[in-house]
Amino acid sequence: MNGAAQGLDRSEIARRIPHQASMCLLDAVTAWDDNHISCRTDSHRAADHPLRAHGRLGAACGIEYAAQAMAMHGALMAEKAAHGRTAAVPPRGGFLASVRNVHLLVEQLDTITGPLTVQAERMTGDANTVLYSFTVQGDSRILVSGRAVVVLDASVLGMPGVPVSGAA
Repeated sequence: MNGAAQGLDRSEIARRIPHQASMCLLDAVTAWDDNHISCRTDSHRAADHPLRAHGRLGAACGIEYAAQAMAMHGALMAEKAAHGRTAAVPPRGGFLASVRNVHLLVEQLDTITGPLTVQAERMTGDANTVLYSFTVQGDSRILVSGRAVVVLDASVLGMPGVPVSGAA
């Protein structure tokens, strides 16, 4: 990775993705390029974490961390295409259409003592769908890994109930 976005903090992330307040789970983008993004966070240990259930943060929540890294990557790529003019590039709405080959290698994320590193790699895609592989790491090991398909414009897929125009 070329590190083009080193130093992007939580406020810069929140400015670019739809997740706000405590649902913005990432603290920093540490590096990115056209196909990769690496982020860091300590939010997994927060007692008031919005995804915490029954007093714990299950490993499956790592998928949401990865999804936010993917959203940030998409926003940075759109900004790059607009030559750095963030105001000219409103974030496109997207959703995870599927996750595959997910490996949950721990039961909980909140028991990890150090920061989490969230990485996503764009494997293939077009203007409307993207395939990413992802890992969530902490305490010097992989905690969660898998692949995800992100749909950016569901209206072109002819999905029922999805408006033909306008972003989600």
